[in-house]
Amino acid sequence: MSTAKLTSCAAIAAAAAASMSTRSDRAYSESYFRFPFFSSSPSNSSSPTDQSSDNKSESPPSEESNNSGFDPQSFERAANASREIKNSPHFKKVKELLYKQEQTRLAEIDAEKIHYELIQIQGDIDRVRNMYEEQRNLIQEQNQRQAQVLRLEDEHARKRLQTDHENQRRHNAELVQMQEKSSERKEQARQATEEQIQSQKRQTERERAEIERETIRVKKMAEAEANVLEAKLTADHNSRMLIDRMHGERDKWLAAIDATFSHIEGGLRVLLTDRDKLLMAVGGATALAAGVYTTREGAKVSWGYINRILGQPSLIRESSMAKFPGSRFLSQAKNKVLNYSTLAKAEKPVGSQNGLGNVILHPSLQRRIAHLARATSNTKAHQAPFRNMLFYGPPGTGKTMVAREIARKSGLDYAMMTGGDVAPLGPQAVTKIHEIFDWAKKSKRGLLLFIDEADAFLCERNSIHMSEAQRSALNALLFRTGDQSRDIVLVLATNRPGDLDSAITDRIDEVIEFPVPGEEERLKLLNLYLNKYLRDESNNSKGGLFLKKQPQKITIKDISEDVLKEAAKKTEGFSGREIAKLMASVQAAVYGRPDCSLDSKLFKEIVDYKVVEHHQRLKLAAEGGLPA
Repeated sequence: MSTAKLTSCAAIAAAAAASMSTRSDRAYSESYFRFPFFSSSPSNSSSPTDQSSDNKSESPPSEESNNSGFDPQSFERAANASREIKNSPHFKKVKELLYKQEQTRLAEIDAEKIHYELIQIQGDIDRVRNMYEEQRNLIQEQNQRQAQVLRLEDEHARKRLQTDHENQRRHNAELVQMQEKSSERKEQARQATEEQIQSQKRQTERERAEIERETIRVKKMAEAEANVLEAKLTADHNSRMLIDRMHGERDKWLAAIDATFSHIEGGLRVLLTDRDKLLMAVGGATALAAGVYTTREGAKVSWGYINRILGQPSLIRESSMAKFPGSRFLSQAKNKVLNYSTLAKAEKPVGSQNGLGNVILHPSLQRRIAHLARATSNTKAHQAPFRNMLFYGPPGTGKTMVAREIARKSGLDYAMMTGGDVAPLGPQAVTKIHEIFDWAKKSKRGLLLFIDEADAFLCERNSIHMSEAQRSALNALLFRTGDQSRDIVLVLATNRPGDLDSAITDRIDEVIEFPVPGEEERLKLLNLYLNKYLRDESNNSKGGLFLKKQPQKITIKDISEDVLKEAAKKTEGFSGREIAKLMASVQAAVYGRPDCSLDSKLFKEIVDYKVVEHHQRLKLAAEGGLPA
């Protein structure tokens, strides 16, 4: 019961406090009000005497509060309720309940404050997000606009470059057209100049011929007049002398005739009277007639043989055709002996292994050369037309040696000429070309005609540096090689195949390139020429039977296969001829030593020197000239 009353009193006090708080909002800002029953300070537990004193002390201001609109009865009721609450045994529980309600209300206020702060923070976040979205959209728009601007600029640049390229192409085309027109005008001017020069030459020749004819005519007229005058002056003297000479000759011939007939008469009388002398006279006359006939026929045979020997054309530098009867058999026997001696030597396996003598080539090129030699031999055996060949490549790569070996292996005669010998002949070059082909037909085995430096007179006929005589010689060669021949194999060798006339290349059936030897081929060449120049005992003892002083033998020290391989690597770019000259230089350096010995140090020095010389020669050739 008391608890219910205490609870109702607390509710009344709370309602009074609420009404006081609502009514004193305006006065709260003007004066300080203290509610001890809502405070947790120790003053709340003070004695009733203190409370009464407080009530007494607070009574005066009540009048002021009445004047200010404050209700003292309500306050009094609240005070009474508060005293009852304090005096109640459940005061502490009510106080704790009110404290918990206050804490709950403060927690709700804090939670609401935090909620409002969260709402504000969320608003800030939303505002920042919106601002970020706007900035991102703005940046994207700017990037899009910038990309569009760059794309437009790139398109404009490409269009501008395309326009510039098109303009440049048109400009280049115009320049090329102008150059072609200029070249045509220059060519026309050159042709006109040449025609004018030729016409002037012809006019000069005609005038010179007329002057010469007039000079000859005047000279002959003067000579005729002089002869007539001399004849008139000496006619009588000559006639007298002629008459005297005729009389003397007549007397002399009459006396000789008389003496001859007298001797014949005496001889006939003796022959008719003596039978033995008559038989001797008849036999002598018969022997004289036989001797005259034999001499005449022998002279014919001898002249034909001499004409065949001396009939070799002057353009042929080298030939394997026999010069006298039996020379072919002697040369064949000599080659067999040399081949046998070469095969018998163990230190010279190179020449006996490749099937081409001393020619060292790349294996693929070697197989092709062997195939061509067999094909040429079979072509000759079947009486089929021969195939013409073109060898091209740097100098010293074995073109001439391969041509000789093809002729030897195919059983053909061999003849070599140089294209540089044709130009000095002038107008006689045509005759000499025909003589070569007529002479080649005399070979019963067939002839391999090798023309070295063919570009010297078989170059393009449109070249302005080609003389009329060279054109005629080229036309003569084209005439003789127009059809496939069963007598002649034409082999051309050149360093510049692009300079040959198109009609010449049309007559070529096989085109073979001769490159500089590779490392393996250079090693074989070094071994070959080392055997030839330094290890060949027959070379060192040559002429030893007829000379008083025997040549000193060359001693080779520590020249191993590794040293030769190193030299083969260093000599990259060397041709076969350069390697031969290198080994000849090594031989000369060995002969310069007192003991004629060759060691690896000297060999490497010579190789390094020749390598430097080779590179210097290439550099000078690239610059446009060779050392004087």
